[in-house]
Amino acid sequence: MHFRNIVASGVLFRGTGGGRRSDMERALLTIAELTKAVEANWDRQVDWLKTLTSFPSERGHEAPCQDWLAREFAGRGWQVDRYRLSDVSMDNLPGFSPVMDTDYSQAIQVVAAVRAPEQKGRSLILQGHVDVVPRGPEEMWTDPPYKPTLHGNKLFARGACDMKSGVSAMVFAMDALRSAGLLPASDVYVQTVTEEECTGNGALSTLARGYLADACLIPEPTGQDILRATIGVMWFRLKIRGRPVHVSRSEEGTNAILSAYHLISALQRFTKDLNERVKSHPWFSKLNAPVKFNPGKIRGGDWASSTPAWCEVDCRIAVLPGMTLADFRKELTQVVTTAARQDSFLANNPPEIEWNGFQADDYVLEPGSDFEATMRAAHQALTGREPGEAILPAVTDCRFYGRYYGIPSLCYGPKGAESHGFDEFVDLDSVKQTTIAIADCIQRWCGVRKAD
Repeated sequence: MHFRNIVASGVLFRGTGGGRRSDMERALLTIAELTKAVEANWDRQVDWLKTLTSFPSERGHEAPCQDWLAREFAGRGWQVDRYRLSDVSMDNLPGFSPVMDTDYSQAIQVVAAVRAPEQKGRSLILQGHVDVVPRGPEEMWTDPPYKPTLHGNKLFARGACDMKSGVSAMVFAMDALRSAGLLPASDVYVQTVTEEECTGNGALSTLARGYLADACLIPEPTGQDILRATIGVMWFRLKIRGRPVHVSRSEEGTNAILSAYHLISALQRFTKDLNERVKSHPWFSKLNAPVKFNPGKIRGGDWASSTPAWCEVDCRIAVLPGMTLADFRKELTQVVTTAARQDSFLANNPPEIEWNGFQADDYVLEPGSDFEATMRAAHQALTGREPGEAILPAVTDCRFYGRYYGIPSLCYGPKGAESHGFDEFVDLDSVKQTTIAIADCIQRWCGVRKAD
């Protein structure tokens, strides 16, 4: 992975020695001042987060949420670019994932630019996704998933943890600086995207549209750790045929649903093999079985008294780190083909594989970048300790900025639980701390100037 060299001469760190500091360095806020600014806006931030999590922004239904955010950003005086994914040509770009089952003319993206008249520090992207996974059966939630509910210091709602709380933190970090009479001394792009939970094409579209910077911060819910690495992920759909007969003579036909289970078993064995092979990787070997396979959605058949003539299984599997996506697709296809040959019907009617979502490479933030040092310094100034670091057997949008565009990119965000599950929540104390740390990171990285 190759990062662009970043010129450090414009960096504005708070001085630690006894020497005289520059005017710009004196303008940086102390942690106490940042905390005061965040706390002054805190009730408004919590209400803002409640509103944000009240939008049922599941795939294909994100536009009302994004329109609300576009108005919020414009109300702050930021330059807003609201566009559709269908407006952007990106299927020829590295990292693009094929799309099925959704209409990109309804997929709204928002980029708000806060531009500095002179670039006295380094530019920054603050990015968060507003798409959320489906809620599942609502009766299995303690409270309605899109009726944000406070229990103690926890806010419960779909998307509260993953990752609308992080969106609130990055927006109100900018607000805190503005409340203190300061603005970043370099350009900042505040981005809210969709498709993070299925393709990542929302993030890719911002880059295709020309929004580049010297670093990118994504406040995914890391528990205020630095996210060091994310594994690659691939989505695919197995399409299996069968020979339908009346169930009274089922032995004369075939059952596509049962055939699907045969293929799933082969893929489970393949996953065990991948987890043995990953033990030699310098980063992902630190995790126990980081390669996960999940048959996440299944449908098939037409009649309970007929053997099923068809079955489709939507699957997710982690990509072996270090392997190209093309080579991994070939190997996975061979696993399915070999398993199908063991079935007399499938041998002559082979299953199809459709690549229909994530085709995501792994990403590693190698130690030593200036941006990681800046985020670490902000965390340490706030908490008095070094942040931990995490390796995730899943994906984030960081890969687009860091792997494909050479922009150092990391995740650092609040603490919560039950992402993708029932009763998802975020810890509001952690949201407040994250907001303060991000505000400090912004001023350290970008520098500050007096607001008009």
